[in-house]
Amino acid sequence: MSDPIIILGIDPGLRVTGFGVVEKSGDKILYLGSGVIKTVSAKEEARDSLPERIQIILEGLFEVIDQYKPKQVAIEKVFVNVNPQSTLLLGQARGAAISAAVIKKLPVYEYTALQVKKSVVGSGHAKKEQVQEMVKRLLNLPGLPGPDAADALGLAIMPVSYTHLRAHETREDLVCRLLL
Repeated sequence: MSDPIIILGIDPGLRVTGFGVVEKSGDKILYLGSGVIKTVSAKEEARDSLPERIQIILEGLFEVIDQYKPKQVAIEKVFVNVNPQSTLLLGQARGAAISAAVIKKLPVYEYTALQVKKSVVGSGHAKKEQVQEMVKRLLNLPGLPGPDAADALGLAIMPVSYTHLRAHETREDLVCRLLL
C-alpha cells in the first residue's frame, strides 16, 4: 500500500475560487475539506480592484495550504471563451492560484474541464449538477457540495483517476487533448 497523499484541487475564478482537498491512500479517496474563497461581496463589488482580488485569492490559498498541508495541487486549465476580457481575468486568477502553490513549493498539475468531467462523471460534456452529484457519491458526502467546491474536488480527484482515464481514452478524447 502506498503512502497517503493529500491533494488540493483549485477551480480558479476572479470572483469565487473553489478549493477541495482529498487524501489518496492506495485506491481509497477520503474527503478532507472544501469551500470557496470569495473576492467580492455584493456591497463591495464596485470598489474591489484586481490587485485586491488577487491578494485575497493568494492569502486564502495560503491558509488552505497551511491548514491541510497538501503534497500536490491540481488546477483547471483556462479555456478561451467568447469574451477575451473574461479569459484574461480568469487567467490572472489562475496565475494567483498557481503562484500560491509554487511559493509553497508544491507541484502543480493542470487539467481541462473536459478531462475532469470525463473522469468524474464519464462524459466530458456533463453539467455542473452532474459533477456535484458524482463528487458527492465518490467522496460519500452527506450533501451536495457547491458548484465551485465540487469542481475543485473533481480536480483533486483527477491525479487519482487520470492514469485510468488515459488508459481508456478514445480517439475523440485524444484529439480534444491535443487541441487544448
